[in-house]
Amino acid sequence: MNKKGKAARGCEGCPAHHAGNLRRLGVEMEEWDYVVALAGNPNVGKSTVFNALTGLRQHTGNWPGKTVSRAEGGFVYGGSRFKIVDLPGTYSLLATSLDEEIARDFLLFGRPDVTVVVADAMRLERNLNLVLQVFEITDRVVLCLNLMDEARRRGLRVDDRLLSRELGVPVVPATARHGEGIPRLLEEIRAVAAGETVPKPRRLEKGPRVLQGAVARLAGEIEEAFPGLPNARWVALRLLDGDRTIAEAVRKGDLGDLTRAGPEPADEPRSGEESR
Repeated sequence: MNKKGKAARGCEGCPAHHAGNLRRLGVEMEEWDYVVALAGNPNVGKSTVFNALTGLRQHTGNWPGKTVSRAEGGFVYGGSRFKIVDLPGTYSLLATSLDEEIARDFLLFGRPDVTVVVADAMRLERNLNLVLQVFEITDRVVLCLNLMDEARRRGLRVDDRLLSRELGVPVVPATARHGEGIPRLLEEIRAVAAGETVPKPRRLEKGPRVLQGAVARLAGEIEEAFPGLPNARWVALRLLDGDRTIAEAVRKGDLGDLTRAGPEPADEPRSGEESR
């Protein structure tokens, strides 16, 4: 992780999101500077973090063409306007369920400016599976260690600074239901979005030489077939792992084209705690 310490210059501070794909995914960005994705396993307090960041500036609807509900909200911080989208709670991004497919497509095609992964501080090892999968898609990650009060109550200690060095991304300890850690989380989101903090997430590069060679060759062919694809290496890994939805997208030539998504449903006013 690289802390620049001064305002980013040039494209490093430019938004990374893909406005066209976000629109197809039902997210309009005309009134916002950055989009933030909120990911995490089920039951890690992700909705509480979402509420703490957005207050009452929230809406719910469905993902276009899906029956899965989507919550989005916004906040203003540091002079910038952030739209935040609460992704379905998932244990992985392997697209073995509709929730996983939605979360994967949003990260891969929407290219959010920042992805906040909420993890349960008491079950960090299990939660890191999703964290490492998110690292394969995007560099712009902040890890929020929620439920720190419960962890302390059980005598667990998490060295967040060491964890941040090992993972290469900002790590923020938090107890969202009491507002603990939220001010720092806001600042880390702003710094990553603005390019002042450049995460260098640890990726699982090691493996058999034959496999690495196959991944590199396949990624090259994917980049040639789909110029501008955000992460050809991740797509190559998914193809080699037998991901049928990605294979179908490649076969049809519509990888990166989400025109299959239907029209955006009308949003409904949202207040209070989420039911999920």
